[in-house]
Amino acid sequence: LQNVRIDPTSISFGMWKDIPVPFYMSVYLFEVLNPKETLQGAKPVLNQRGPYVYREYRYKTNITFHDNDTVSFLEYRQLFFQPHMSSGSEEEYIVVPNVLMMGAAVMMENLPNFVKLLLSGALAGLKQEAFMNRTVGEILWGYDDPLIDTINTLVPGLMPFKGKFGLFIELNNSNSGLFTVYTGMKNISRVHMVDSWNGLKKVNYWRSNECNMINGTAGEMWPPFMSPTSLEFYSPDACRSMTLVYEQSGKFEGVPTYRFVAPKTLFANGTDYPPNEGFCPCMQSGIQNVSTCRLKAPMFISHPHFYNADPALVSAVEGLHPSEDQHALFLDVHPMTGIPMNCSIKLQLNQYIKHVSGIIQTGKIKPVVLPLLWFAESGSIEGSVLKQFYTNLVLIPSLLDYLQYIFLGLSVPLLIAAAVLM
Repeated sequence: LQNVRIDPTSISFGMWKDIPVPFYMSVYLFEVLNPKETLQGAKPVLNQRGPYVYREYRYKTNITFHDNDTVSFLEYRQLFFQPHMSSGSEEEYIVVPNVLMMGAAVMMENLPNFVKLLLSGALAGLKQEAFMNRTVGEILWGYDDPLIDTINTLVPGLMPFKGKFGLFIELNNSNSGLFTVYTGMKNISRVHMVDSWNGLKKVNYWRSNECNMINGTAGEMWPPFMSPTSLEFYSPDACRSMTLVYEQSGKFEGVPTYRFVAPKTLFANGTDYPPNEGFCPCMQSGIQNVSTCRLKAPMFISHPHFYNADPALVSAVEGLHPSEDQHALFLDVHPMTGIPMNCSIKLQLNQYIKHVSGIIQTGKIKPVVLPLLWFAESGSIEGSVLKQFYTNLVLIPSLLDYLQYIFLGLSVPLLIAAAVLM
């Protein structure tokens, strides 16, 4: 118990502060093979490209202990491209939706026609089209786009950022917000549980108190002596708490684990799963509208390839092949300590695109939730850390258990001898 607390003297503190597990983020982009036909109303044909693999380093700063058994910290992520592990380079070109333009069009759909005509004229002047051919590096990490300033001039505050635009531009060299979690010094059952995030006990993105709750841990470790039921964590990337459910017991390199997976209800809509009504307005089951925490842009998250989603989402495009083996997320946790041994967390980013009256560049595009990319953050304990785990949590307990029976066996004849002598 002492060694799983967040305490500078505990064995696990160094692992908690600077995660020694090698994490990798594998990114898969969807290229649109028929952009011209899609613009005329045809079904989009997609081709998955990648993976583009990045080594991910995580470390904590601003670690501050408080009197109420909590500690605050900022956790930073740094990502470094791994060419030898990737299927392609960051310099190769891919045709994808013009996320900024198509997002702005949908966001401006209900504005007066003259505003949309102004935008359409500005797009023509800037030679903006519904689809763009850019490098992987530009799509992920940013490119200069004069459209940002143009949109902010037409509709001030619609896009409250400047400079470059990229799908992952805020991910690298950034932190996930100020977490305050319990140390477990006074109550070990609360260790790693979130007390607040950015000073909030709950967020205000969603339409119900239940959906706004910040539950569980920060997603790194859990309290010890876990039960085979479920686990929770708050994900700043998804702007919500997530609950995974127990699937099966197993072993990772000889260490006992519980495997937790996403329930089918995780991204279900409010019709199929009423508790999720607070995350609406919803569309089909299997995608979650995150526009309220993404600058009101028409963005959705889901499992990769719309795994566990309404089949209509898969059939609306060509090129998706949902599979449990490839697209289901999982988390293998050592139940005695609450420390993950092996994990692969997978999410897909999607954009809702459609023809918007008054904006010529949207052509005749039919309304569709179009996958942009999906990524998997994976890591497993290995090397000296794994050896330490195996020795302390498997080998020594087994040896002690074995010795217990030896001593019990030796004690029986001694007891018999003592009884005879008496």
